[in-house]
Amino acid sequence: QVQLVESGGGLVQAGGSLRLSCAASGRTFTNYAMGWFRQAPGKEREFVAAINWSGGSTYYADSVKGRFTISRGNAKNTVYLQMNSLKPEDTAVYYCAARPVGTAATTFVEYNYWGRGTQVTVSS
Repeated sequence: QVQLVESGGGLVQAGGSLRLSCAASGRTFTNYAMGWFRQAPGKEREFVAAINWSGGSTYYADSVKGRFTISRGNAKNTVYLQMNSLKPEDTAVYYCAARPVGTAATTFVEYNYWGRGTQVTVSS
């Protein structure tokens, strides 16, 4: 059993930065890959970034590449998403996800555990 809780969302002007955090609790293990997804109103859930169990491999959607950075804490029970140069089109609910497989995945169906999400709103 794994519980994920996101934090760090909020309101920011275009060009600003936010850092999202995802804290895992319950029975967590070091060989969990983790990822971030987002969902805007009226749109499907969209892949944002993923990281493998060790933090050595990362993957990004083309829309955020060069602006966002995913990383893991040393204890492997926390994952971060540093978001820079935010754009209005980044506005969405951001969800943290985890899978009990070490290899990172980029589709939502490959993840087993999900947080409740944190709202990110970027104003023009």
